[in-house]
Amino acid sequence: MKIQVVYATPQRQAMIGVELPDGATVQQAIDKSGLLARFPEIDLTKQKVGIYGKVTALDAALEDGARVEIYRPITVDPKTVKRRPKDGAAA
Repeated sequence: MKIQVVYATPQRQAMIGVELPDGATVQQAIDKSGLLARFPEIDLTKQKVGIYGKVTALDAALEDGARVEIYRPITVDPKTVKRRPKDGAAA
């Protein structure tokens, strides 16, 4: 089955296609993609992963055509950030 594995930083993005056997897991897709070597800052013990925007476990089984996403850690508490005005309205 064909899987996409994606990761992005503010400076770079990577989308890697991998071919895996049926029943493969998120961890296997990430390992085969080579993203852990390209982005040594990725720490899967601390960072979350997901499939099409839904957080999942590393041992979750994949379906053909899935997009595995590695999420960066949140660096700012969303509750403390001043909300940006919509449509250019004044704050």
